[in-house]
Amino acid sequence: MSATSQSGHVLVGVDGCRAGWIALILRPGETRPQVRTYERFADLVGESGPSAMIAVDMPIGLPDRITGPGRGPEQAIRPYLGARQSSVFSIPARAAVEAETYREACELALKCSDPPRKVSKQAFHLFGKIREIDRLLQDDKGLRDRLIESHPEFAFCRLNNMVSMTTPKKIRGAVNPEGIAERIELLSLHGIERDMFAGGPPRGAAMDDLVDASVNLLMAGRHAAGLTQPFPSGPMRDRYGILIAIHG
Repeated sequence: MSATSQSGHVLVGVDGCRAGWIALILRPGETRPQVRTYERFADLVGESGPSAMIAVDMPIGLPDRITGPGRGPEQAIRPYLGARQSSVFSIPARAAVEAETYREACELALKCSDPPRKVSKQAFHLFGKIREIDRLLQDDKGLRDRLIESHPEFAFCRLNNMVSMTTPKKIRGAVNPEGIAERIELLSLHGIERDMFAGGPPRGAAMDDLVDASVNLLMAGRHAAGLTQPFPSGPMRDRYGILIAIHG
């Protein structure tokens, strides 16, 4: 697999899915990644091994206050995505993400943002998974050096010479075959074989989840090879010292 197989690391690309998490795991010496689902992110980290480089499509690093439309990483990548900007959800401040109800999350988000803004339902549905990763990073400082936030649409843009994809992956909540095909074609140019998608995703995941985990695998490989950069440049850290950046 192009750059990914050059690394001595175990490489892991991850996306959230109905079953919990879908992961593509590529071990040194292998050319085809293993595809698995996990209910808990901690199990994925444990099975990947202590030196695995992991790229996940989930916000990492939660500021105490938000200025503008979302965290710095979200604001940094939107200008590159054109019509795909809607795929970048605005994540609120830490207090809102840690809230137990949507109403409480909106109230806290209003207090911790400038200008004041509530939480979208799409973002709120991610909060459980965000907290799952956040707690692991609070407890394991070593994990912070090898777990990066990746955004699939921005990752595709980076692999496509900073040109965003022309078609959406989903239309009105349904997977768009044309958008999936466009992304699989680009993935194949970067070393992920097309036939890996022929059998479809594993139970508990959708085809767009499989495609997103695949591009995140490439980002893990690029990061291990020193080929990514953080967005925004010179990113901040949250109160726990966790980096607030999307790598691409």
